Amino acid sequence: MADDENAVTVYNTTAITDLNKKNSLSMKVGLAQMLRGGVIIEVNNAEQAKIAESAGACCVVVVESVESGILRMPDPGLVKEVKRAVSIPVMAKARVGHLVEGQILEAVEVDYIDESEVMGIADEDHFINKHNFRVPFVCGCRNLGEALRRVREGAAMIRTQGEGMKLGDIVETVGSVRRVMGDIRVLSNMDDDEVFAFSKRIGAAYDIVAQTKQMGRLPVMHFACGGIVTPADAALMMQLGCDGVFVGPEVFACGNPYKKVRAIVQAVRNHTDPRVLAEVSSGFNEAMPRFNVNENRVEQFDASRTY
Repeated sequence: MADDENAVTVYNTTAITDLNKKNSLSMKVGLAQMLRGGVIIEVNNAEQAKIAESAGACCVVVVESVESGILRMPDPGLVKEVKRAVSIPVMAKARVGHLVEGQILEAVEVDYIDESEVMGIADEDHFINKHNFRVPFVCGCRNLGEALRRVREGAAMIRTQGEGMKLGDIVETVGSVRRVMGDIRVLSNMDDDEVFAFSKRIGAAYDIVAQTKQMGRLPVMHFACGGIVTPADAALMMQLGCDGVFVGPEVFACGNPYKKVRAIVQAVRNHTDPRVLAEVSSGFNEAMPRFNVNENRVEQFDASRTY
Protein backbone atom coordinates (compact mmCIF):
# COMPACT_ATOMS: atom_id res chain seq x y z
CA MET A 1 0.00 0.00 0.00
CA ALA A 2 1.28 3.50 -0.76
CA ASP A 3 2.53 5.63 2.11
CA ASP A 4 0.36 8.24 3.81
CA GLU A 5 1.64 11.10 1.69
CA ASN A 6 0.79 9.32 -1.54
CA ALA A 7 -2.56 8.25 -0.13
CA VAL A 8 -3.86 11.80 -0.03
CA THR A 9 -2.62 12.70 -3.53
CA VAL A 10 -5.50 13.25 -5.92
CA TYR A 11 -5.64 13.81 -9.65
CA ASN A 12 -5.07 17.42 -10.56
CA THR A 13 -6.81 18.53 -13.74
CA THR A 14 -7.71 22.05 -14.81
CA ALA A 15 -11.40 21.18 -14.81
CA ILE A 16 -11.27 20.34 -11.11
CA THR A 17 -8.81 22.89 -9.73
CA ASP A 18 -10.66 25.75 -11.43
CA LEU A 19 -13.67 25.05 -9.23
CA ASN A 20 -14.22 26.87 -5.96
CA LYS A 21 -10.94 26.51 -4.06
CA LYS A 22 -12.54 26.10 -0.64
CA ASN A 23 -14.45 23.12 -2.01
CA SER A 24 -11.44 21.51 -3.70
CA LEU A 25 -11.33 17.75 -3.95
CA SER A 26 -7.90 17.67 -2.31
CA MET A 27 -9.36 19.30 0.81
CA LYS A 28 -12.21 16.79 0.95
CA VAL A 29 -9.84 13.87 0.46
CA GLY A 30 -7.75 15.25 3.30
CA LEU A 31 -10.82 15.23 5.56
CA ALA A 32 -11.58 11.63 4.56
CA GLN A 33 -7.96 10.74 5.29
CA MET A 34 -8.68 11.47 8.96
CA LEU A 35 -10.80 8.31 9.09
CA ARG A 36 -8.05 6.02 7.84
CA GLY A 37 -7.54 2.89 9.91
CA GLY A 38 -10.87 3.35 11.65
CA VAL A 39 -14.30 1.75 12.03
CA ILE A 40 -17.44 3.56 10.90
CA ILE A 41 -20.61 2.38 12.65
CA GLU A 42 -24.17 2.78 11.39
CA VAL A 43 -26.48 3.92 14.19
CA ASN A 44 -30.24 4.39 14.53
CA ASN A 45 -30.26 6.80 17.49
CA ALA A 46 -28.13 8.94 19.77
CA GLU A 47 -27.66 6.20 22.38
CA GLN A 48 -26.11 3.87 19.83
CA ALA A 49 -23.89 6.72 18.65
CA LYS A 50 -22.62 7.24 22.22
CA ILE A 51 -21.80 3.53 22.52
CA ALA A 52 -19.95 3.60 19.20
CA GLU A 53 -17.95 6.66 20.24
CA SER A 54 -17.01 5.21 23.63
CA ALA A 55 -15.93 1.95 21.97
CA GLY A 56 -13.52 3.76 19.66
CA ALA A 57 -15.41 4.22 16.38
CA CYS A 58 -13.94 6.99 14.22
CA CYS A 59 -17.31 8.04 12.77
CA VAL A 60 -21.01 7.17 12.92
CA VAL A 61 -23.52 6.98 10.07
CA VAL A 62 -27.07 8.04 10.92
CA VAL A 63 -29.63 5.67 9.41
CA GLU A 64 -33.28 5.27 10.27
CA SER A 65 -34.70 1.85 11.09
CA VAL A 66 -37.30 1.10 8.40
CA GLU A 67 -39.03 -2.26 8.35
CA SER A 68 -40.36 -1.86 4.80
CA GLY A 69 -40.68 0.67 2.02
CA ILE A 70 -38.14 2.97 0.40
CA LEU A 71 -35.06 3.91 2.40
CA ARG A 72 -34.50 7.65 2.31
CA MET A 73 -32.38 10.35 3.92
CA PRO A 74 -32.66 10.23 7.74
CA ASP A 75 -34.75 12.81 9.56
CA PRO A 76 -32.63 16.00 9.92
CA GLY A 77 -33.84 16.21 13.51
CA LEU A 78 -32.31 12.80 14.23
CA VAL A 79 -29.06 13.89 12.59
CA LYS A 80 -28.91 17.00 14.81
CA GLU A 81 -29.64 14.90 17.89
CA VAL A 82 -26.77 12.53 17.10
CA LYS A 83 -24.43 15.45 16.40
CA ARG A 84 -25.22 16.91 19.84
CA ALA A 85 -24.61 13.55 21.51
CA VAL A 86 -21.12 12.77 20.16
CA SER A 87 -17.88 14.56 19.37
CA ILE A 88 -16.71 12.25 16.56
CA PRO A 89 -17.64 12.96 12.90
CA VAL A 90 -21.22 12.23 11.83
CA MET A 91 -22.15 10.90 8.40
CA ALA A 92 -25.62 10.58 6.87
CA LYS A 93 -26.96 8.86 3.77
CA ALA A 94 -28.60 10.40 0.72
CA ARG A 95 -30.19 8.59 -2.21
CA VAL A 96 -28.26 8.24 -5.45
CA GLY A 97 -28.81 11.31 -7.60
CA HIS A 98 -30.91 13.13 -4.98
CA LEU A 99 -29.04 16.44 -4.86
CA VAL A 100 -31.65 18.07 -2.61
CA GLU A 101 -31.15 15.43 0.08
CA GLY A 102 -27.46 16.25 -0.19
CA GLN A 103 -28.17 19.97 0.17
CA ILE A 104 -30.32 19.34 3.26
CA LEU A 105 -27.67 17.18 4.90
CA GLU A 106 -25.02 19.79 4.18
CA ALA A 107 -27.30 22.44 5.70
CA VAL A 108 -27.56 20.47 8.97
CA GLU A 109 -23.74 20.33 8.94
CA VAL A 110 -23.01 16.62 8.67
CA ASP A 111 -19.31 15.89 8.35
CA TYR A 112 -19.71 13.43 5.44
CA ILE A 113 -22.50 12.40 3.07
CA ASP A 114 -22.85 8.82 1.86
CA GLU A 115 -24.53 8.73 -1.57
CA SER A 116 -25.84 5.27 -0.94
CA GLU A 117 -26.96 2.91 -3.70
CA VAL A 118 -28.46 0.52 -1.12
CA MET A 119 -31.18 3.07 -0.46
CA GLY A 120 -33.97 3.96 -2.85
CA ILE A 121 -32.60 5.24 -6.17
CA ALA A 122 -33.71 8.82 -6.88
CA ASP A 123 -32.09 9.16 -10.34
CA GLU A 124 -31.33 6.14 -12.51
CA ASP A 125 -29.09 8.08 -14.91
CA HIS A 126 -27.15 10.59 -12.83
CA PHE A 127 -25.18 10.69 -9.60
CA ILE A 128 -24.88 13.88 -7.56
CA ASN A 129 -22.24 16.32 -8.80
CA LYS A 130 -20.23 16.22 -5.62
CA HIS A 131 -17.90 19.06 -6.67
CA ASN A 132 -20.77 21.47 -5.94
CA PHE A 133 -20.71 20.62 -2.21
CA ARG A 134 -18.37 21.66 0.59
CA VAL A 135 -18.90 18.41 2.51
CA PRO A 136 -16.95 15.27 1.45
CA PHE A 137 -18.96 12.47 -0.17
CA VAL A 138 -18.67 8.70 0.18
CA CYS A 139 -19.78 6.48 -2.71
CA GLY A 140 -20.04 2.73 -3.20
CA CYS A 141 -18.51 0.50 -5.85
CA ARG A 142 -18.20 -3.15 -6.83
CA ASN A 143 -15.34 -2.82 -9.31
CA LEU A 144 -12.50 -0.46 -10.26
CA GLY A 145 -14.42 1.27 -13.05
CA GLU A 146 -17.26 2.23 -10.71
CA ALA A 147 -14.80 3.45 -8.09
CA LEU A 148 -12.92 5.75 -10.45
CA ARG A 149 -16.11 7.13 -12.02
CA ARG A 150 -17.33 8.11 -8.56
CA VAL A 151 -13.98 9.78 -7.79
CA ARG A 152 -14.25 11.73 -11.05
CA GLU A 153 -17.66 12.97 -9.84
CA GLY A 154 -16.03 14.21 -6.64
CA ALA A 155 -16.20 11.32 -4.14
CA ALA A 156 -13.59 11.67 -1.37
CA MET A 157 -13.98 8.07 -0.15
CA ILE A 158 -14.92 4.81 -1.84
CA ARG A 159 -16.91 2.12 -0.06
CA THR A 160 -16.50 -1.31 -1.69
CA GLN A 161 -19.29 -3.77 -1.01
CA GLY A 162 -21.11 -6.81 -2.34
CA GLU A 163 -24.04 -6.69 -4.73
CA GLY A 164 -26.54 -8.23 -2.32
CA MET A 165 -25.52 -7.27 1.21
CA LYS A 166 -26.63 -9.93 3.69
CA LEU A 167 -26.36 -10.07 7.45
CA GLY A 168 -23.19 -11.81 8.55
CA ASP A 169 -22.24 -12.81 4.99
CA ILE A 170 -19.04 -11.24 3.66
CA VAL A 171 -18.57 -13.36 0.52
CA GLU A 172 -19.85 -10.64 -1.85
CA THR A 173 -17.83 -7.95 -0.12
CA VAL A 174 -14.65 -10.03 -0.21
CA GLY A 175 -15.23 -10.71 -3.90
CA SER A 176 -15.70 -7.01 -4.69
CA VAL A 177 -12.62 -5.95 -2.70
CA ARG A 178 -10.48 -8.61 -4.37
CA ARG A 179 -11.81 -7.54 -7.77
CA VAL A 180 -10.85 -3.93 -7.18
CA MET A 181 -7.42 -4.80 -5.76
CA GLY A 182 -6.77 -7.33 -8.51
CA ASP A 183 -7.54 -4.80 -11.24
CA ILE A 184 -5.21 -2.28 -9.58
CA ARG A 185 -2.40 -4.85 -9.56
CA VAL A 186 -3.01 -5.60 -13.24
CA LEU A 187 -3.04 -1.87 -14.00
CA SER A 188 0.20 -1.31 -12.07
CA ASN A 189 2.01 -3.81 -14.31
CA MET A 190 0.75 -2.36 -17.60
CA ASP A 191 2.87 -0.40 -20.05
CA ASP A 192 1.85 3.23 -20.28
CA ASP A 193 0.42 2.77 -23.77
CA GLU A 194 -1.88 0.00 -22.50
CA VAL A 195 -3.56 2.32 -20.01
CA PHE A 196 -5.64 4.01 -22.72
CA ALA A 197 -7.34 0.76 -23.71
CA PHE A 198 -7.77 -0.25 -20.07
CA SER A 199 -9.41 3.10 -19.27
CA LYS A 200 -11.86 2.63 -22.12
CA ARG A 201 -12.64 -0.93 -21.05
CA ILE A 202 -13.53 0.00 -17.47
CA GLY A 203 -15.27 3.25 -18.46
CA ALA A 204 -13.08 5.63 -16.44
CA ALA A 205 -11.17 8.80 -17.36
CA TYR A 206 -7.59 8.23 -18.51
CA ASP A 207 -5.97 10.75 -16.16
CA ILE A 208 -7.39 9.23 -12.99
CA VAL A 209 -6.62 5.70 -14.22
CA ALA A 210 -3.04 6.77 -14.89
CA GLN A 211 -2.77 8.20 -11.38
CA THR A 212 -4.15 4.99 -9.89
CA LYS A 213 -1.44 3.09 -11.79
CA GLN A 214 1.23 5.43 -10.46
CA MET A 215 0.01 5.21 -6.84
CA GLY A 216 -0.72 1.48 -6.89
CA ARG A 217 -4.00 2.10 -5.04
CA LEU A 218 -7.21 4.11 -5.27
CA PRO A 219 -6.47 7.86 -5.11
CA VAL A 220 -8.94 8.27 -2.23
CA MET A 221 -9.69 6.41 1.00
CA HIS A 222 -10.98 2.89 0.41
CA PHE A 223 -13.27 1.24 2.99
CA ALA A 224 -15.11 -2.09 2.93
CA CYS A 225 -18.81 -2.43 3.74
CA GLY A 226 -21.29 -5.28 4.01
CA GLY A 227 -21.62 -8.33 6.22
CA ILE A 228 -18.82 -7.33 8.62
CA VAL A 229 -19.94 -8.46 12.09
CA THR A 230 -16.88 -10.04 13.74
CA PRO A 231 -13.30 -8.91 14.47
CA ALA A 232 -12.03 -11.53 12.02
CA ASP A 233 -14.24 -10.09 9.25
CA ALA A 234 -12.87 -6.61 9.86
CA ALA A 235 -9.25 -7.78 10.01
CA LEU A 236 -9.70 -9.71 6.76
CA MET A 237 -10.81 -6.55 4.93
CA MET A 238 -7.79 -4.68 6.28
CA GLN A 239 -5.41 -7.43 5.21
CA LEU A 240 -6.94 -7.34 1.72
CA GLY A 241 -5.80 -3.71 1.51
CA CYS A 242 -8.72 -1.58 2.71
CA ASP A 243 -8.21 1.56 4.78
CA GLY A 244 -11.07 0.84 7.19
CA VAL A 245 -14.50 -0.77 7.50
CA PHE A 246 -18.17 0.08 7.81
CA VAL A 247 -20.24 -1.93 10.30
CA GLY A 248 -24.04 -2.05 10.16
CA PRO A 249 -26.46 -1.28 13.01
CA GLU A 250 -27.05 -5.02 13.53
CA VAL A 251 -23.94 -4.96 15.75
CA PHE A 252 -26.19 -3.45 18.44
CA ALA A 253 -28.57 -6.44 18.38
CA CYS A 254 -26.84 -8.19 21.27
CA GLY A 255 -26.49 -8.05 25.03
CA ASN A 256 -23.19 -6.12 25.03
CA PRO A 257 -22.87 -3.93 21.92
CA TYR A 258 -19.96 -1.97 23.44
CA LYS A 259 -17.89 -5.15 23.63
CA LYS A 260 -18.68 -6.02 20.01
CA VAL A 261 -17.84 -2.59 18.64
CA ARG A 262 -14.69 -2.38 20.76
CA ALA A 263 -13.54 -5.80 19.55
CA ILE A 264 -13.96 -4.78 15.91
CA VAL A 265 -12.10 -1.51 16.52
CA GLN A 266 -9.21 -3.40 18.13
CA ALA A 267 -9.17 -5.91 15.26
CA VAL A 268 -8.85 -3.12 12.68
CA ARG A 269 -6.03 -1.47 14.64
CA ASN A 270 -4.19 -4.80 15.08
CA HIS A 271 -5.22 -6.60 11.90
CA THR A 272 -1.78 -8.13 11.31
CA ASP A 273 -1.38 -9.57 14.83
CA PRO A 274 -3.11 -12.98 15.16
CA ARG A 275 -2.58 -13.08 18.92
CA VAL A 276 -4.44 -9.80 19.46
CA LEU A 277 -7.14 -10.95 17.04
CA ALA A 278 -7.56 -14.18 18.99
CA GLU A 279 -7.88 -12.24 22.24
CA VAL A 280 -10.48 -9.75 20.99
CA SER A 281 -12.46 -12.53 19.28
CA SER A 282 -12.81 -14.52 22.49
CA GLY A 283 -16.41 -14.52 23.70
CA PHE A 284 -17.45 -12.42 20.73
CA ASN A 285 -19.16 -15.04 18.59
CA GLU A 286 -22.20 -15.47 20.75
CA ALA A 287 -25.43 -16.67 19.22
CA MET A 288 -26.43 -14.19 16.52
CA PRO A 289 -29.85 -15.28 15.23
CA ARG A 290 -30.25 -12.13 13.12
CA PHE A 291 -26.96 -12.71 11.31
CA ASN A 292 -28.51 -15.18 8.90
CA VAL A 293 -27.01 -15.36 5.41
CA ASN A 294 -30.45 -16.09 4.00
CA GLU A 295 -31.87 -12.82 5.34
CA ASN A 296 -31.44 -9.80 3.08
CA ARG A 297 -30.19 -6.71 4.87
CA VAL A 298 -31.73 -4.41 2.28
CA GLU A 299 -33.59 -4.70 -0.98
CA GLN A 300 -30.97 -5.87 -3.47
CA PHE A 301 -29.48 -3.22 -5.72
CA ASP A 302 -30.08 -3.98 -9.41
CA ALA A 303 -26.55 -4.68 -10.67
CA SER A 304 -27.71 -4.96 -14.28
CA ARG A 305 -28.46 -1.23 -14.45
CA THR A 306 -25.87 1.37 -15.41
CA TYR A 307 -25.93 4.47 -13.26
